[in-house]
Amino acid sequence: MKIFFKILGSIIIILLLFLFWALEKVDYTPYFESDYYESTRSRFDSISKTISLAKGNIHIGFGKRSITPELGAQKDNPEKGSFVKIPMAGFGSRKGSYAEGIHDSIFVKAVALKVQNKLLILVGADILIIPPVISEGVTRRLHEKMGLKRNQLFFSATHTHSSVGGWSEGYVGEEFAGIYNPEVIKWLIQQFSNAIETAVNDLQPGKTGTGSFNAADLISNRLIGEKGEKDSEFVFLVATQNSGKKIILGSFDAHATTLGGWNMQISADYPGYWQRKLENNGFDMAVFFAGSVGSHSPRSKGEKFEKPGYIGEALADSVIKYSSLVELSDSTALSYLSLKMTLPAFHIRVSDGLRLRPVLGSRLFPDVGDAYVQSARIGRLVWMTSPSDFSGELAIQLKGAGCRNGYNVFVTSFNGTYVGYIIPGKYYHLDEYESRLMSWFGPYMGPYNYEMMRRMLQRTTSLK
Repeated sequence: MKIFFKILGSIIIILLLFLFWALEKVDYTPYFESDYYESTRSRFDSISKTISLAKGNIHIGFGKRSITPELGAQKDNPEKGSFVKIPMAGFGSRKGSYAEGIHDSIFVKAVALKVQNKLLILVGADILIIPPVISEGVTRRLHEKMGLKRNQLFFSATHTHSSVGGWSEGYVGEEFAGIYNPEVIKWLIQQFSNAIETAVNDLQPGKTGTGSFNAADLISNRLIGEKGEKDSEFVFLVATQNSGKKIILGSFDAHATTLGGWNMQISADYPGYWQRKLENNGFDMAVFFAGSVGSHSPRSKGEKFEKPGYIGEALADSVIKYSSLVELSDSTALSYLSLKMTLPAFHIRVSDGLRLRPVLGSRLFPDVGDAYVQSARIGRLVWMTSPSDFSGELAIQLKGAGCRNGYNVFVTSFNGTYVGYIIPGKYYHLDEYESRLMSWFGPYMGPYNYEMMRRMLQRTTSLK
């Protein structure tokens, strides 16, 4: 018995020593006094001097490729998109389970906009996020083939929680996207690249126009409910080619989670219903981009697949109505700016005031890759992107800043890597999913990102 207690005591001591070493206090050093801030601010000051504005006639091109997998193959064939099986990405409650079938087809779509010598490509895909292995692989491939650069590519996802997985390593990555499969990555890079290449090769003279409408009945603040703000504006851009083809790009802040973890069929959720209805009602292609979905949930009606149908088609009906009022122009102003962010150390909290040491916390995750915030000015519209679930409450502040200068601003998420949720600093101490489990980079990640995006907005709109 004495030996048992000695062993037990030794184990307890070892565990206590490990915990003493493994845990440390959350770092509350103000972000504007940090090295990561100084690094990013210096980079911003440098690149902001190089940005310019192109004015003139606009050329438009678009491309589309299926990312609907063929399931049940004898072996994986990424060239054909056929696989033995593919895990579902989206809900950790699925525990990496494999898709059981296809409910509706999913796609990657690209829209190329060119004014004079400036070329911008907007890429939307029916997938949970755009992981860095995809964005970096696509960028390398297209730079070698077409000379495109990362700052010309604005990625986003619909953020459907019922799409293909298998694209992430690491404990956390595989919890949400299932077992890592490099063959899936090869296939996605191929399909993304082909869609973008098609869009660039399709460039033709055309016209653009923008609009928006309020959809407050279809969205709610999921972090603090009615006490919080919600960004209920649906923003869209209409683009037509002089040859007659017509496309529309739209963004909304409600999470694509009308389908829960119970669903084991591939689906684009409500953005898919939105895209399909528009493509059956006068548009040759419709592209949905997840907006500032942090803290925002969908409000829908019905059971199971009735829910995505309700909200997706309701939004499409409003787009059909309001897009008919948009005045199109064959001339516009175009500029874009991409800022690489130096990230803080990982702050994976075990309690409100304690975190895992960053060296341990980082081992739970795949390589984050290069994190960018981006800003594009298209006429009087400013399109900003973030590598996160970006908070709609922060987006409201950016919209207000743009509105004061006569610009319509909106922010899309998941632009080529993923750094968790970016929320207002006032919510950091809430014991909620977004603030506790998904805020990975410390108490000032929200204010830090907001400042950089506000500076980018100011610079983008100051161009003459």
